[in-house]
Amino acid sequence: MEITGQYLMNLILNGLLIGTIYALMALGLTLIFSVLGIVSFAHGEYYMIGGYVVYYLLEAFTDLHPLLAILAAGLVTFLIGVVFERLFLQPVARGEIERPGEYAILVTFGLAFFLQYLVQGIVGPQSKRADRFFDLPKTDLGWLTATAGTLKVGGIPFSASRLAAAAMAVIALLAMIYFVKRTWIGKGLQAVSQDKEAAAVVGINPLNMNTLAFGLGTMLAGMSGATLVNVFAWVPWVGVPASSKAFVIIVLGGMGSIPGALLGGLIIGIVEALGSGLLPDPGRALAYKDGFGLLLFALVLLLKPTGLFGREL
Repeated sequence: MEITGQYLMNLILNGLLIGTIYALMALGLTLIFSVLGIVSFAHGEYYMIGGYVVYYLLEAFTDLHPLLAILAAGLVTFLIGVVFERLFLQPVARGEIERPGEYAILVTFGLAFFLQYLVQGIVGPQSKRADRFFDLPKTDLGWLTATAGTLKVGGIPFSASRLAAAAMAVIALLAMIYFVKRTWIGKGLQAVSQDKEAAAVVGINPLNMNTLAFGLGTMLAGMSGATLVNVFAWVPWVGVPASSKAFVIIVLGGMGSIPGALLGGLIIGIVEALGSGLLPDPGRALAYKDGFGLLLFALVLLLKPTGLFGREL
């Protein structure tokens, strides 16, 4: 296989596209960890549910705009996350659980299995895939050409579905960063993540902030799945590898770090694209795709356990 500069650029740019969606999902997980201090092992199932919500909404309402379906997926996963946090994680915050760390692991693992098999029982194990959300306008400018499903820039092809998913992920990322950094509620979340007792002294309710953080985190996971249901085949266990990627990303970027989640998602996207694209055997490259991220995960744990932006505990 001949490796050219254009081919490498194609791999890198496509890795950046998928990396932005990885970053969106990882941002939700890092938000939950920074405020609640737990890692949700059901994060991938919210990703899976978000995709199914969009698929069935677009199947039922053929005139529905895909952006409205994605917002609906975010709302559904937000509500599921809020209900779960209120029922099962609030006792941890109130100090009613004797071993909170082990409890949080077990209860989120239990939720992951429950949601996965519940969805499988409802929709079945057959794969689903939504139609392309948007068609590109036909264009021919020499260096830039476009058909309904493909955009070529300087001869480098990009899938319209991946471009749309990446664009929507960037919008959601920017909106969430603005919310956390610029609004009073977002600053309340930051205060609770730094010191719950001090936040309570100035009138911030840590329990409500915990609920909001968990709901927003699950919403981001749901919306990341919602953007990708027209790119990948969707099955009830699709959230398992996605959840693993989110864990890898937040460890790579630093637990609880928003910039780390963003950069980590882009790095994993590029590493997977280069790793699978440079192996001579395409079949083996596809099978090893997830392994490249896990190899990077192991190296980070060995060389810099706190991640790129993590702090010493």
